[in-house]
Amino acid sequence: MSNPGASSPPHIASISITAARFPQEDVYPFNLEVLQKTPAITLSSPVSFFVGENGSGKSTLLKAVARRCGIHIWSGIQRTRYAPNPYEEQLSRYLDVEWRDGRVPGSFFAAEMFRSFSQLVDDWASSDPGLLAYFGNRSLLSQSHGQGHLAFFRSRFALRGIYLLDEPENALSPRSQLELLDILRGAMHAGDRQFLIATHSPILLSLECAQLLSFDTVPITPTHYQDTEHFKVYKAFFSRQDHEQREQQKQKE
Repeated sequence: MSNPGASSPPHIASISITAARFPQEDVYPFNLEVLQKTPAITLSSPVSFFVGENGSGKSTLLKAVARRCGIHIWSGIQRTRYAPNPYEEQLSRYLDVEWRDGRVPGSFFAAEMFRSFSQLVDDWASSDPGLLAYFGNRSLLSQSHGQGHLAFFRSRFALRGIYLLDEPENALSPRSQLELLDILRGAMHAGDRQFLIATHSPILLSLECAQLLSFDTVPITPTHYQDTEHFKVYKAFFSRQDHEQREQQKQKE
């Protein structure tokens, strides 16, 4: 999608992937064809969505961009892996990020790491209760997953920076996803915030003026909302439901 009405260009102008320098071609993440054959991605909007099937590389690239930008990725307890992969977190070494107006601070969000973050905030708040004012004066742990996520989004996205979100809809009801959509809409037009978001949510993908990047094509290609598999699947599902209900109604009559 184009971005008419966007208040300012994004902080990151482009992401380059130097596949010729990959140390391996048959080991994750370097074995992903979409990464091997996408030399660069131009970011044209303050909000860019990474769209694609599970395993298409969305989260992989999102995390690599965060590391390349020096953004910390929270993690829980590290446990022994059955088959550790020494290359799993190395993709960032083969990326280049072009900043449009100089490096800005940012944060990375993923639902699986949020509880560890919330526990840490509670630890801090035990000695500095004023910290909770930043999250609506409530412990994130005292709220439902969805409420806690929205409280975090409202507070964090009020600040200038770049935000990388990995499937933020995971704990959100459809109504809460609409709330997040409004938060993104307001932040998008503030002029000093940029979002890279990997998502499966057709609600979030409907954000006007956002850029949609398809990982289901090789190379990664801009796409339109109605052309995404997510939109097509939901449209077909609800159309089928409507048809079946009409047929059932006819039989009753």
